[in-house]
Amino acid sequence: MKHKDGKLGPQPDRRSRVVPITIMFAVLCGVSFYLGGIFCSERNKIEVKDVTKVVSSPKESVVSPLQLKATAFPECSSDYQDYTPCTDPRRWKKYGYQRLTFMERHCPPAFERKECLVPPPDGYKPPIKWPNSRDECWYRNVPYDWINKQKSNQNWLRKEGDKFHFPGGGTMFPRGVSAYVDLMEDLIPEMKDGTIRTAIDTGCGVASWGGDLLDRGILTLSLAPRDNHEAQVQFALERGIPAILGIIATQRLPFPSSSFDMAHCSRCLIPWTEYGGIYLLEINRILRPGGFWVLSGPPVNYENRWRGWNTTIEEQRSDYEKLQELLTAMCFKLYNKKDDIAVWRKSSDSSCYSKLGKPEAYPPKCDDSLEPDSAWYTPLRSCVLAPSPKLKTSVLESIPKWPERLHGAPERISDVPGSSTSAFKHDDSKWKVRAKHYKKLLPAIGTDKIRNVMDMNTVYGGFAASLIDDPLWVMNVVSSYAVNTLPVVYDRGLIGTYHDWCEAFSTYPRTYDLLHLDGLFTSESHRCDMKYVLLEMDRILRPNGYAVIRESSYFVDAIATIAKGMRWGCRKEDTEYGVAKEKILICQKKLWYSSNQSS
Repeated sequence: MKHKDGKLGPQPDRRSRVVPITIMFAVLCGVSFYLGGIFCSERNKIEVKDVTKVVSSPKESVVSPLQLKATAFPECSSDYQDYTPCTDPRRWKKYGYQRLTFMERHCPPAFERKECLVPPPDGYKPPIKWPNSRDECWYRNVPYDWINKQKSNQNWLRKEGDKFHFPGGGTMFPRGVSAYVDLMEDLIPEMKDGTIRTAIDTGCGVASWGGDLLDRGILTLSLAPRDNHEAQVQFALERGIPAILGIIATQRLPFPSSSFDMAHCSRCLIPWTEYGGIYLLEINRILRPGGFWVLSGPPVNYENRWRGWNTTIEEQRSDYEKLQELLTAMCFKLYNKKDDIAVWRKSSDSSCYSKLGKPEAYPPKCDDSLEPDSAWYTPLRSCVLAPSPKLKTSVLESIPKWPERLHGAPERISDVPGSSTSAFKHDDSKWKVRAKHYKKLLPAIGTDKIRNVMDMNTVYGGFAASLIDDPLWVMNVVSSYAVNTLPVVYDRGLIGTYHDWCEAFSTYPRTYDLLHLDGLFTSESHRCDMKYVLLEMDRILRPNGYAVIRESSYFVDAIATIAKGMRWGCRKEDTEYGVAKEKILICQKKLWYSSNQSS
């Protein structure tokens, strides 16, 4: 890391001070070496040793714990109940409207950060438990009528009494989402045998497509931008379906290359062929070679549908031909088509991509200087990212089927500095032991009390893998400043995102039941103010939700002090190894209601 001030101060007389300076330098080096040994985070070591062997006896002297004064945080005003700091409609006018740039992440500067607790809406209730939540939620938890009025004829949802009901309808599936997916499975048999495991739904609506696929063994990450009224992502998460705020505009989506086995767009109205096809080129980047891109809605089936699209048959025919031409140029082939659904498959044949290097090729092939996995505030580029020729078993035809791929070391483990197959296997077995211990400390894990889970700083997704048989899903977060292990997470058949915890996460308030972190403050406290990280955790955690915080003893008491000011109840527990230098905080966020105190 760069120092903010690299200038040297006034220099003393060297002849008179050389011995004291030498002694002081030696002492400082010794202290620095000692402190470095104490605070080195285990999670940042890819090759992990047995913790019982590397942690010293509690009788040894340790550094004094971090001391903080307890402070009670005020409530934010009630109009912040759906506050999303980095996608805040209050700030949209500051940014351009071209290509919907204003809907991308624009985080407030430090002096505008809120130091208050986001209140729930009036009448908020603990969410309905899974699996019933897939079909209904409390109206007061997501009190937005606009989407109900605008989409009532499409059966997205309907309000009945104090609940919203989700009948499984959608713009392109009037007979219900299950019938729609049944037809899709007829077109893509790979959806039935474990070949397809991870999917992304762009412009997800209320995520009914992703919700239906959960019972079919396909884990879908639903994506939609923040808006003033529809709150699509908030509805999805309230239902217990994986979702994240995001938009394809000018920046890459926060996922590595070759992440998803399937991508889907159902009348999501993204102009795929405009701006040199840059939006479809981003889908190409995150789609695994051999993966499927599914489109329903304009211009598919334009021959029969054009009258309802406020256009002409000639315009729709032209749009379809442009789309087909663009996909062919990107090495996609039409795989199947029926009624309103068209399916293209991304080629895994290197011979097609080699042709993209010719001068006349358009879109052109990306040059080697473009890092394929760079995806945190990385601009989109109008070029085709060709699959790496060295990756032979990461293409969809060769990667192990689900669930076999979950516990096998993926091919891309070799791309992670310091990683190896043995390190992966050790991590996998370690998390099985840890998860068993966590369930003793927090019996709610594995029950219907916990559905939406986030692992705030994962390595290989071991925590998520250890809970795979429980009725929950895990958002695996890899720090944008850490070693990039997110491709390994996706190759295991799990989902996740890049993120910088010095900023707010791309989700609505009250959207996770359990937050887990392992050494996050030890790793990132030199960059991120602990107070703001904990306030962000409070924002995204549901009332009565839990946090499992695994940290060095140096940080644990300070975290508990701040958590008390956020109205959390915490208790300190030993790790499964019972060592003194690392502890576990089990915290629960209390349910409270706004007293209309302004921020």
